Amino acid sequence: MKDRALSLTLPIIAPALLAVTWMILARQISNQVILPGIEQVAELLGNPTEDLISMGSLFSNVLVSLVRVIMGYAIAAFVAIPLGIVMGYYGSVFKFFNGFLNLFRPIPPLAWVPLVLAWFGVSSLATISGVETGQMYIYLNNIKFSMLFIIFIGAFYPILTSTIHGVRNVNKTLIDSARVLGASEYQVFMKVLIPASMPSIITGMRIGLGIAWMCLVSAEMLPGSLSGIGYMITHAFTLASTDIVIAGMISIGIVGTLMDMVFRRIEHKKFSWRRQAG
Repeated sequence: MKDRALSLTLPIIAPALLAVTWMILARQISNQVILPGIEQVAELLGNPTEDLISMGSLFSNVLVSLVRVIMGYAIAAFVAIPLGIVMGYYGSVFKFFNGFLNLFRPIPPLAWVPLVLAWFGVSSLATISGVETGQMYIYLNNIKFSMLFIIFIGAFYPILTSTIHGVRNVNKTLIDSARVLGASEYQVFMKVLIPASMPSIITGMRIGLGIAWMCLVSAEMLPGSLSGIGYMITHAFTLASTDIVIAGMISIGIVGTLMDMVFRRIEHKKFSWRRQAG
């Protein structure tokens, strides 16, 4: 009983200390631009559908950002996981791609912005769909290719690296045993290689998702962006609305944490055997 109470209390202590420190500092500074009161930010978070200085509501902007992140992240996973599996399994493919991909790995996503703008401009899903008016145009026009690319770059490398690591660390005895028992190359991939490397792949996907959220603000600072939580934060800053800035930052943290919890739950339910084996 005592251990359970402690496990429930410990995660609350750090946020509570932060809240108390925030309230004390806000009173001491007494400047809404530098540090607004915690109650102002709490009011914004408690009314997420309220319109904020003609930028839409907190909820609508988070929703737009969430769609962008999910799309860019899904494309990254769709490309990185199969490529990582093949690179991890076939040494010749690894040698072919590794040097080339490592050239771009150190480049931060924000450094791609000028080139991405030259490539894509302000084109969006509305551009290729041919929709020019109506509510559907507004939705599709919010999904800019430039933003998706920045999010894609941020998520791609963590997923790729973890997938390669997972595949290369699969016990060779498992693969050899499957072959001796008559498994085809396809069966080796589907029944042995992918399941055994899945814990590492999931870890890479968790890291990639976190970086995708970090890239979001820079992606939504690109020209043509008129919505999203990153846009709302930067625009609110120009208007000295620091309470909106902080509310937006907390919203990113909450959504990111909830999405990370999904991956952690998958790890706990599906791959607990790995911890037991260790």
